[in-house]
Amino acid sequence: MFRSALLSLSGLETLNKFPSSKSAVLLKQKFLQCCQIKSINFDSRSQIDIGEDDHRQSSTLPVVSQSDVSHPIIKTIQLGRLSSTEPLRQVWIENMSTPDSIKLGLMELQPEIFSAFPRPDLISENHKWQTLYKHVNWLSLKTRSELKGSNRKPWPQKGTGRARHSSRRAPQWKNGGWACGPRGPKTYFYMLPHAKRVQGLIATLSAKFSQNDVHIVDTFRTFPEDGTVAHLEELCENRNWGPSVLFVDQIDLQLYPKKTFADHFAKVVDEINHINLLPVYGLNVFSMIKHETLVMTVDALETIQRELLFQLNRIDLRNANRKYKPVGLSNLGIH
Repeated sequence: MFRSALLSLSGLETLNKFPSSKSAVLLKQKFLQCCQIKSINFDSRSQIDIGEDDHRQSSTLPVVSQSDVSHPIIKTIQLGRLSSTEPLRQVWIENMSTPDSIKLGLMELQPEIFSAFPRPDLISENHKWQTLYKHVNWLSLKTRSELKGSNRKPWPQKGTGRARHSSRRAPQWKNGGWACGPRGPKTYFYMLPHAKRVQGLIATLSAKFSQNDVHIVDTFRTFPEDGTVAHLEELCENRNWGPSVLFVDQIDLQLYPKKTFADHFAKVVDEINHINLLPVYGLNVFSMIKHETLVMTVDALETIQRELLFQLNRIDLRNANRKYKPVGLSNLGIH
């Protein structure tokens, strides 16, 4: 306080040196008003005391606890950013408790995953791979040794003038065996390279996000316990989700015990043909292409970003591809 008083006196002496003009008088009045401030004290209740004792005004700021208001959810990226120049993407976090959408906050997205360069060729390769790897050709035609009937010659070797034949089950005869026919079952399974599988998922997520078909919800636990099929269909219609919707959660809701929120939500989804439910470990390109809208929880989105960033930047690619090598081929001399 002694130092502030000295500063005030020095300021008055400086102002007295100015000529008695109108601007100098106004400046002196402003300075005197500032000198009337006695103290500014910030305590735990944020009280502010300004002025002299006879002109003291106290203003108390209300203290609001976090339980009184619902603060917005702000999810920032906890993982390391790969590019400091690429701007972050943001998406709204919505609720699941009401049919109408309520914005609960924002969540940051990795640009390496949700703003990647469009690669329809990789999406097509992943779609073809997922379509063929479960296809099995069961067609199997019999050879001459598997047909029924006698194995005797149709006529003697010599003396008839005809061409020599050993059996009517030979491939050149009608109803004979097949020489080079299909011998099923034959699988069309093949493993797509690791890099193409990872880039295919990233390209599909980026394409969905650019088309505004990716939506994030806080959790599926807030879905009403008495919610019905009509309630879920109304929710999707009011938010322009669909006509086909894919829900993705961190956990597998279909494996939860009965009489829980997960069992109820899974049953409601199961009764609607154009709405499906997947755990985060089952997310694939084929399912994302098949459905118009992709709805994920916050936990599922964090897991997807973490796992894809790891697979995108891993250095042990030989071990990643060796994992899917068939067992026993080395014994046959195939490497």
